[in-house]
Amino acid sequence: MSSDKTASPGAAAESTPTVEELEAQERRLVFRRFTHDDAWALGSLLVELARERQAPVAVDIHRAGQQLFHAALPGSTPDNDAWIARKRRVVERYGAASYLVGSRFRAKGTTFEASSRLDPDVYAAHGGSFPVRVADVGVVGAVTVSGLPQVQDHLLVVEALERFLGAGGPIARPGERRE
Repeated sequence: MSSDKTASPGAAAESTPTVEELEAQERRLVFRRFTHDDAWALGSLLVELARERQAPVAVDIHRAGQQLFHAALPGSTPDNDAWIARKRRVVERYGAASYLVGSRFRAKGTTFEASSRLDPDVYAAHGGSFPVRVADVGVVGAVTVSGLPQVQDHLLVVEALERFLGAGGPIARPGERRE
């Protein structure tokens, strides 16, 4: 299996989110609900953002073990689908973004591959998979991108979630009454 791209040419070190920033993203990007229609709209937004950037990515959204959205843009390969599955399994196992899980291991001076005791052919704590977290429920799925360097995969997903939830999507705000 090909290796995930870990850095982009000319990427600034300061663009790499800290563990604290990653944790804040997860606290902020929470849904009230997550339906099939939400998956379609979010996936379509991700595809639109990727097309604008001519990003050779595959996009995947799962909820409760069911694939609700998948798209493979020009330049993506079957390897991207394998990376998606491996990154999504990290979200499902840890209940956190794949990039956050990898960052937590790196912050301890080790790597996910060296310390998790999980098969690296099955799990990849590389950026690009983000939990679909529903308020008062928990993690119900994952939205995943593969094809760019891992930080860029992660940031693309976060940008799409911020736009989707900020544009009247089903976001749960602190103190807001739940449906």
